[in-house]
Amino acid sequence: MALTCQLESDMPLTRIALAIITLSFAQASIAGPTEDFHALLDEAWEWQLQEYPMFASRLGDRRYNDQWTDNSLAAVKRRQSDTREFLQRAYAIDRSALSEADQLNHELFRRSLQDQVDQFEFNGHLMPFYQRGGVQNLDSNVDSLRFETVSDYEDWIARLAGIDAVIEQTIDLADAGIKAGLVSPRVLMERLPNQIAAQLADDPEDSPFWKAFVELPDSISADDQERLRAMARETIDGTVLPAYRELDNYFNETYLPASRDSIGWSELPNGKEWYELRARQFTTTQMTPDEIHRVGLNEVARIRGEMQAIIDSLDFDGDFQDFLEFLRTDSQFYYDNPDDLYQAYLATSKRIDPELVKLFGYLPRMPYGVKPIPDSIAPDTTTAYYSRPAADGSRAGTYWVNLYKPEVRPKYEIEVLSVHEAMPGHHLQIAIQQELGDMPDFRRFMGFTAFVEGWGLYSESLGPDLGLYKDPYSKFGALTYEMWRAVRLVVDTGMHYKGWTRQQAIDFFTDNAAKTELDIINEIDRYIGWPGQALAYKIGQLKILQIRKRAEVALGDNFDIRAFHDELLGAGALPLDILEQRMDAWIESELD
Repeated sequence: MALTCQLESDMPLTRIALAIITLSFAQASIAGPTEDFHALLDEAWEWQLQEYPMFASRLGDRRYNDQWTDNSLAAVKRRQSDTREFLQRAYAIDRSALSEADQLNHELFRRSLQDQVDQFEFNGHLMPFYQRGGVQNLDSNVDSLRFETVSDYEDWIARLAGIDAVIEQTIDLADAGIKAGLVSPRVLMERLPNQIAAQLADDPEDSPFWKAFVELPDSISADDQERLRAMARETIDGTVLPAYRELDNYFNETYLPASRDSIGWSELPNGKEWYELRARQFTTTQMTPDEIHRVGLNEVARIRGEMQAIIDSLDFDGDFQDFLEFLRTDSQFYYDNPDDLYQAYLATSKRIDPELVKLFGYLPRMPYGVKPIPDSIAPDTTTAYYSRPAADGSRAGTYWVNLYKPEVRPKYEIEVLSVHEAMPGHHLQIAIQQELGDMPDFRRFMGFTAFVEGWGLYSESLGPDLGLYKDPYSKFGALTYEMWRAVRLVVDTGMHYKGWTRQQAIDFFTDNAAKTELDIINEIDRYIGWPGQALAYKIGQLKILQIRKRAEVALGDNFDIRAFHDELLGAGALPLDILEQRMDAWIESELD
């Protein structure tokens, strides 16, 4: 760690980057396109790890464990310049001279860089606050780190010592955003004061950052344990707590009053064009927001019909809205306490895992665990999410479940949620991708959202093959989750492109899906704060279903679902157009 810090002080990163680039160009004159391309990939990946230390840490790379990302205005500008340089160098390589595998690598590398560069002109970094995570809860990073050695704890303490700089940089970005008219919606920002307040402990040992030091491994000596705790206590008291007091003051007195009343991206400078770009990037299509909106309305109508068929089969005395209200309010559908809800998630995951061999020829080696979402963010986040395993195998994948207010977490959604977030959804897809050793790192550990989330939603349709959705309420729960993603197409485009109010979006969601009020509000607020991302799920799922139907028709009795899934997942998370080309080629090969 010291060597890295010394290098940065003696030679700024910009000079390092220029030196590397100069050397690379000098070598290019004697190397071929393949060598140039591989060198570029290696350099860009190392740059990624160095520039985003927490990303490296989550992958299990400890080299930058004592650092945060430099988000100063100067550093942001430098990273943008470096990214443009990488893109120019990618374009300069003769793609036709590369192998077929490297041609695909080149296309995906170029696309990922181009997506980043296209976003630069809109200055999204000037809106640094987000209600579902950020500078206000940096303590949550503990859950993604290894704490095994003295160095691990020393590195974390070094990170704590840098929190004042992180907060100062965040404030500078926010101030620049205010001046540029780029501010977050007030309805979202009103959630942050309580999150910041959770950091304002009087005693360092009451700080959320102290949790890493409560229990240290027995392999660390008693003397070292005492020393580490003393260092942590001093750093939290002298740096962390004052920094969060500064953030609390700034946010409540300056940023919150400056936040905007509007919610839509279209209300920002060049907002419509920005949202159009985000829609194309998140869906990896050329679809316009209006086209996506129409697809959403059509899917809502189709799924609504399937839901009504289940209601009719139950001889329920009431209409569609009455049935939704019944599901939201009847105690039989809810657990009384968080522990029972948690045990239900665990039991469901254990039931699913043995059934996977029916659908997949290849299963990942990396396991996953089920953990509660931290209390500090649970009230302001969604029902569940997933985090990937460490690249070196030191940390399993994690299926995070929200146990806050179990009385609003329905039993009938546990199966479908588990299928999406864990197996055969995100964990299976992401773990397999990380185990594809013949791919460059940027493909193993990154990907395109339309595929990742499209696969997650597609996986929900596999529930019956896994012995799930056996009762009508679980079947309705599965349809509720598909409806949820169809609704997203309508409300996301509605709010960010068509002038819908937040209440219009909440009402449309409430009218069509049996989600509880808390979940619906948190979901709508998620879409407000992360525009376009929610479009990826349904668009990706529809493409995968379309490809599967094509394969089933073409191959007939020779269609093998295990082989289909293995091929679909065998190249990692691809843009939808490239995925379609790959699977069409596979279908043709299976016909020979």
